[in-house]
Amino acid sequence: MKETLGIFVSSDEHLSDIINLTKAASAKGKKVIIFFTNFGVRLTQDPRFKELEGLAEMTLCNVNFEAFGLPKKPIPGIDEKGYASQARHGMLIEDCDRYVVF
Repeated sequence: MKETLGIFVSSDEHLSDIINLTKAASAKGKKVIIFFTNFGVRLTQDPRFKELEGLAEMTLCNVNFEAFGLPKKPIPGIDEKGYASQARHGMLIEDCDRYVVF
């Protein structure tokens, strides 16, 4: 079974670290799942966010996304199902062997 790394992102300050960790885990053959919430949803607006596309299964808290008034333009790596609730965070914890918080 493939090992899975879960990344919970509630801060908008560590995108470079998230990208680097995701790339490293992917290069080692790990599955990566990322959930963005609170201020973390703002990272979707950073031009570097597209570097995560294809490296991880990504979802975000739709309530926080809407609360910040962020535009629902296409976000690289997040499809319509990717706009989720906090229940997805609970699933992330269950689905992962390792779990990191930013």
